[in-house]
Amino acid sequence: MVQKRSRAFLKWAGGKYNLVTQLQQHLPEADCLVEPFVGAGSVFLNTQYPSYRLNDINADLIELYKIVQHGADKYIADARTLFVASANERNSYLSLRQQFNDETDPYQRALLFLYLNRHGYNGLCRYNLSGKFNVPFGSYKKPYFPEAELHFFAEKSQRAEFTCTSYQDVFKQLKPGQVVYCDPPYVPLSKTASFTSYAQQGFSLDDQAQLAILAEQAQHSGITVLISNHDTTWTRKIYQQASLQSIEVARSISQKGHGRGKVAELFAVYAAKKT
Repeated sequence: MVQKRSRAFLKWAGGKYNLVTQLQQHLPEADCLVEPFVGAGSVFLNTQYPSYRLNDINADLIELYKIVQHGADKYIADARTLFVASANERNSYLSLRQQFNDETDPYQRALLFLYLNRHGYNGLCRYNLSGKFNVPFGSYKKPYFPEAELHFFAEKSQRAEFTCTSYQDVFKQLKPGQVVYCDPPYVPLSKTASFTSYAQQGFSLDDQAQLAILAEQAQHSGITVLISNHDTTWTRKIYQQASLQSIEVARSISQKGHGRGKVAELFAVYAAKKT
């Protein structure tokens, strides 16, 4: 019997919901799955590890996850009040977006983060250089309120530890018995196709190369690391020490319809070496 896949409660550009089955084939059994770039958490939600360490550099995202983990019922009741017809208008969206950018209370930011995610354009999470959320209004007929998905996340997250730190720090803290899945901001396919401003700090080509080096080091310490990225000449070069698999996937992040075709996705597997 095929197990039904579980959807994340956030819309997420580049989310891995449709690739979970292929990714699972490269993730061995372990005591703990570590994700330095957890994003919307589709791999976490659709795997069965005893425990998880879920990290992301986006503080708003991790704070939201901790709030849902510890108080889902209250959060769901409060968040629902933002999913009304009067809030699904451009002026309302822009007002609430400004409120989010001015807000300092973590709980209020978490409520507005979900609202912005579901009402903003295409599930994007993007900040300007000043750290202000700047995704435009999405103009959806009736944004979906993910109550069931929030409850599922809250239940599953009882097995998880959430952290907000750099990917370098996550690799420094790896322990025997863990396996790592990395879904970093992808290498752009063209100079105008970069969506890496998801966190204020960005993610450079130097970061991409350093991540590959850290994966090699973890591999030699007996820990398997799986990295996904665009399949390009450059990614094949930095992942040359890994076992590589390329698959075609649909991409729907482009603002132009003709940019929503299939692109090649690369899986780089650094299988643990016996120490």
